[in-house]
Amino acid sequence: MRTYRTLGEIRADIDRNQLTLVDLVKSYLQNIEDTSHLNIFLEVFEDEALAKAKDIESKLKSGTSGRLAGMVIALKDNICYAGHKVSAASNILEGFESLYSATVTKRLLAEDAIIIGRVNCDEFAMGASNENSAKGLVKNPVNPERVPGGSSGGSAAAVAANCCLVALGSDTGGSIRQPAAFCGVVGLKPTYGRVSRHGLIAFASSFDQIGPISQSVEDSALVLEVMAGHDSFDTTSSKLRVDKYSEYSDFKPLKIGYIEECLTNSAIDDEVKKTTEQLIERLKTKGHAVEPVHIEELKYLVPTYYVITTAEASSNLSRYDGIHYGYRSDASEDIDSTYRLSRSAGFGPEVKRRIMLGTFVLSAGYYDAYYAKAQKVRRVIKNRTEQLFEEYDLLLSPTTPTPAFPIGSNTNDPIKMYLEDIFTVHANLVGTPAISLPLSTHPESALPIGVQFMAKKFDEKLLLDFSHNLMQSAALKK
Repeated sequence: MRTYRTLGEIRADIDRNQLTLVDLVKSYLQNIEDTSHLNIFLEVFEDEALAKAKDIESKLKSGTSGRLAGMVIALKDNICYAGHKVSAASNILEGFESLYSATVTKRLLAEDAIIIGRVNCDEFAMGASNENSAKGLVKNPVNPERVPGGSSGGSAAAVAANCCLVALGSDTGGSIRQPAAFCGVVGLKPTYGRVSRHGLIAFASSFDQIGPISQSVEDSALVLEVMAGHDSFDTTSSKLRVDKYSEYSDFKPLKIGYIEECLTNSAIDDEVKKTTEQLIERLKTKGHAVEPVHIEELKYLVPTYYVITTAEASSNLSRYDGIHYGYRSDASEDIDSTYRLSRSAGFGPEVKRRIMLGTFVLSAGYYDAYYAKAQKVRRVIKNRTEQLFEEYDLLLSPTTPTPAFPIGSNTNDPIKMYLEDIFTVHANLVGTPAISLPLSTHPESALPIGVQFMAKKFDEKLLLDFSHNLMQSAALKK
């Protein structure tokens, strides 16, 4: 069966009687089996997906189907789906079955999406390589000796391996965009509050956002349009009107600022830098005004991010105590040992590291020195970014400093691993939307290279219009 890159292609072939939805699902199921060595899926909903395909096929014939009919989607293993297991790739939630569906899950199902399974991720979404999963690491479909990125590595790998059309991920500091860049697909992080977090297992509540990973900007736009909007279960969700993201505006020249500190950073790969510089020149020839901008605070982004997110993680993960649900140590003898032994055995090393860091920065005597100071720096970064968006429509940078790195190369150096987020945490600190587009490949390794664009808050429409036009022109160039 051909590889479908958009829902439009699928629907067109269904309309021409060249494809049935059941056959499409069977094709994805076969691809999941063929790529099982990559350890992408934790659970496949085979019977359920096939039954749903038959039902939606009848709706398509009668003209009563939803906007996502024909779209097969995978869920990151930290997004709830009623009656299905969810574990955040952690032993502490082993065997736990969700009692309700996340708002995004309900909205996708209401528009006749087919959920084919749940995919692997870094434990509690903490990681940049998908090597922190209690269920084993995920391998990059482009090169199985490389990481797929994290924490939504399973989501990006599922799309890149053609195991589904779209996958949902969560993005706390780049966890959608970084794996999308590593796997050569499109990754979109919406504005904080644009999409409900109800039913997302929390990592850092003032950062987390659910978003789509796809082969095309078109599908990301459509999925966002379905998921976005206020939700009474999430008080941080916005009541602002949801734009028609899937209806594209004509090309218009924009003013784009590229973050010069990203291109002069010592960690950046020469080819990643070259790709970004070539794109800058190409954008200029298309009529865009592209100028360097400066964010001197770039060196403070990662430290600020990790101080605040570990503090929030320490608080959020205190609910996993071995008492209410999930894993409980058999060696427990009393309340104290139940907490201590269950959490020690249930959480993996990276999660425990971040819980301890977060507890430290929130502790008496250190709160003002670390957490309070980090919040002040976050405000400075936010103000500086908002000043830039008063003058520029978009901000441009590489998504990652390097292409996908070899499995195991960073596991013994937490600082080096944390610096993988150096270009992506910016959007999470200030709450703006950002997208990673697969616009090049490394000439030596043939690994994908992603380029990132950020827009001001709730300006996903402009971001997606621009990205659609850019990807269209890139496809024509090829």
